[in-house]
Amino acid sequence: MPKNFPLISLLVVCSLWSVPKAAHAQALIPHTLQLNAAKLEKQGLSLAQEAAQLGQFQQFELALPRARLASQLAPKNDKVWFLLGGLHLQKKEFDAAIAALKNAQSLNPKNADVLFAMGSANFQQQKYDLAVANYQAGLKLKPNDPEGLFDLGNAYYMLGRLPDALAQYSKAVSNDRKFWPAINNTGLIQYEQGDVQSAIKQWQTAVTLDKQAAEPLLALAVALYTKGDRQQGLAMGEAALRIDQRYGDLDFLKQNLWGERLLSDTKKFLELPRIQAALQQRENPIDSKQPTQ
Repeated sequence: MPKNFPLISLLVVCSLWSVPKAAHAQALIPHTLQLNAAKLEKQGLSLAQEAAQLGQFQQFELALPRARLASQLAPKNDKVWFLLGGLHLQKKEFDAAIAALKNAQSLNPKNADVLFAMGSANFQQQKYDLAVANYQAGLKLKPNDPEGLFDLGNAYYMLGRLPDALAQYSKAVSNDRKFWPAINNTGLIQYEQGDVQSAIKQWQTAVTLDKQAAEPLLALAVALYTKGDRQQGLAMGEAALRIDQRYGDLDFLKQNLWGERLLSDTKKFLELPRIQAALQQRENPIDSKQPTQ
C-alpha cells in the first residue's frame, strides 16, 4: 500500500526515537514527533482523489476507507466530506451519508451540490418533504441547475403534487433543452392523466435527444402498441431491451416513477411472445448467436 507508507514510516521513526541510546549526564530528553499539518492534509487530499477514482469504478469497498482517512487528515476540507457522503450515499448508507454531508455543509454553506445530495438521501428514504426542503435550499444557491430542478420535480411527483412536478420539469428543460429525463417524466405524468398523445410526443422528443435512452424508448413502444401501432411498438420495445434489459423488470420501472396505468400496459406488453424472446436472448447471449433452423 504505497499511499500509506509515509504514515507507517513516521510511526516507526517515532518508536525508534523513544529507545534510549547512551546515558551521559542526566535523563534523556524524549524526542517528540512533529507532525506537519500541511503535509497530512496534502496526503488526505491525495487519498480523496484516489477514493473518487475508485468510486467511479463502483469499487466502494476500497474507496470508503480511503475517504474516511482523508476526512481525518483533511477535516476542514468540505470537498472531502462531500466525497465521503457521496460514497455512503452510493452504498445506501443514508445516516452516514447525511452525517458527512452535514459536515461538508457546515464548512461550506454555499455548496448547492451538498444540499442536492442530502435531498437524494432523504428521497431514497421516502422522506419526500425533507427532500423538497433540501432541493429548494440548493436551488436558492443554484437556481438554474437542471438536475436540481428535476429532482425537486420528482419529489413533488411522489407527494402527488403533479402540477408542481410538471412546472419543475419545464424549468429544467428551459435551462437545458437536451435534458431528456425531465421530458421523459413529463410524459409519465401525462400518460397517467390520460393524455396519451402528449406523452407520446414527449417520449419521441426524448428518444430524438438520446437514441441510447432505453426508458423513453420502452415507454413510447408500450404507448404505441397499446394505441394500435403494434409493429412499430414491438420493434421499439425490442430495441429498448437491447439497450438496457433492466427495463424489462416492472419493479425497476416502478422505482423509476412509472405510474399504475403505464405499468399495467407495460405488464401486458412484456408478456408478448416477441418481447419475451427479446428478454431471453439477452439472458442467453450465447444461445442467441446460434443459427436458427
